[in-house]
Amino acid sequence: MPVDRHLPTREARDLIELVRDVAAREIDPIVADHEKHETYPEGLFATLGELGLLSLPYPEDLGGGGQPYEVYLQVLEELGARWAAVAVAVSVHGLSCHAMATRGTPEQQQRWLPGMLGGDLIGAYSLSEAHAGSDAAALRCRATPRDGGYSISGSKAWITHGGRADFYTLFARTGEGSRGISCFHVPASTPGLSFGKPEDKLGLRAIPTTAAFYDSAFLPREHLLGAEGEGLPIAFSALDSGRLGIAAVATGLAQRALDDAVAYAKDREAFGRAIIDHQGLGFLLADMAAAIGSARATYLDAARRRDAGLPYSQQASIAKLIATDAAMKVTTDAVQVLGGYGYTGDYPVERYMREAKVMQIFEGTNQIQRLVIARHLAG
Repeated sequence: MPVDRHLPTREARDLIELVRDVAAREIDPIVADHEKHETYPEGLFATLGELGLLSLPYPEDLGGGGQPYEVYLQVLEELGARWAAVAVAVSVHGLSCHAMATRGTPEQQQRWLPGMLGGDLIGAYSLSEAHAGSDAAALRCRATPRDGGYSISGSKAWITHGGRADFYTLFARTGEGSRGISCFHVPASTPGLSFGKPEDKLGLRAIPTTAAFYDSAFLPREHLLGAEGEGLPIAFSALDSGRLGIAAVATGLAQRALDDAVAYAKDREAFGRAIIDHQGLGFLLADMAAAIGSARATYLDAARRRDAGLPYSQQASIAKLIATDAAMKVTTDAVQVLGGYGYTGDYPVERYMREAKVMQIFEGTNQIQRLVIARHLAG
């Protein structure tokens, strides 16, 4: 059942209708097969890019869609309700464009942003390492100055769209300590850059997640974004926005699980009536709906603060925490509603449950979100 959204403009309402139409034509017919066989949806991101759905929150003067974050996140929620893996990849692409859009020089932006925001180039975010997930200051991948640029050596991990993306927003060490990390724009064709085989994941199987390996890969100096040593502030600024993207995707996934559970509960009968009419099950569905409504409200609150130019880091962590925990519980309860059928591949709710789990982990684990919130409370 489509969510009855409160959108600020007619343009925004038309945009949501466009997303629903595209999802019905391009996503719904193929999602189950691609997730089952772990095959990449060739051409889908080009289609989304042609429609302007990969650049919505960026300013029009940079080639973006000029949409408020409040609207962009509701687009991500719609995509998340159709195909979580694709929605996550769209969110990560937006995250990957952040450094160039906010810290790139006019020359860098003129050179690279049209393709990045126009959908010709799909991006990936390369921050984590095998030993440095939540502890980003512990990065070891190093960028050593050379004549005219940098030599990159080391490895990165858990890259959504790894090996498939056209560019990577890389964070590598140029000095010591937390102020010794810098940000780079890395084209996928860079000599010395290679990728591991895709991870064998519990969910989100159609979009690859890989490690990346840099073997003295040379980057010209103009690929440095911002100044040396500014990498972590750039990364954390992007992550506040990225956490809202994951919150929206998780909310969409939970909404789809609830919709499927309600449809089943209306059709399935026990003891002479539809099981949705049994109070025990009706109350379970009500709790699922309440959790989704709370998740949506938290991410929209944070988005509106962002749109108004107010601090929103604490609210982004709250939204990511609330929405992804809700998605895990709602999808698990959806399996329960369907009973034995929910545990089989004949219905998609078991896939929703598998997809929800990682949302409590990436873009900062929910334990890290609690730490961020606590630090804000401590002042």
